[in-house]
Amino acid sequence: MVPFIALIGGFVVLRVLGLAGIDVLDGWQPALRGALALMFVTTGVPHFLPSWRRDFVAMIPPAFPHPALLVTLTGVLELAGAAGLLVPPLAPLAAIGLALLMAAMFPANVSAARRGLTLAGKPVTPLPVRTALQVLFIAAAIAAAA
Repeated sequence: MVPFIALIGGFVVLRVLGLAGIDVLDGWQPALRGALALMFVTTGVPHFLPSWRRDFVAMIPPAFPHPALLVTLTGVLELAGAAGLLVPPLAPLAAIGLALLMAAMFPANVSAARRGLTLAGKPVTPLPVRTALQVLFIAAAIAAAA
C-alpha cells in the first residue's frame, strides 16, 4: 500500500503546490510525474536494503535465472526512471520505460502471491488487489508519458 499512498498523496500535495503558484508543478501532468517519481523512489530504495532485498529475491519466479541480479537491475531501473521523470525532456521516455518495467515485473508479484510469500515480514498484497494496483500504476505512467 505504500506505493499507492506515495502516488496518490504525492499527486495531491504536488498538485496543490502547483495551484498555490509553484509554476513547475502547475498542471496535472507535472504533479503526476513527481508523484510517480516519489513512488518509484519508495519502491526502488528497498531493493538495496538487506532485509527487503532477501524478500525481493525470493519473489522472483524460480524459472528466472540470477534473481539477485534481477533485483539489483530492477532497483536501478526504478531509481533511474524516477530521476528521468523529473527531467522534462526525458519524462515521457522514462514514464513509458517504467510502464514496461512494471509489466515485466508483474510475474514476480503473481508468483509471490501464489506462493504466500512475505515482504518485510508482512504477507504480500493479495493478487486481486495487486492486479488492480498494477493496472493503476501502469495507467498513471502512461498518462505521465502523454
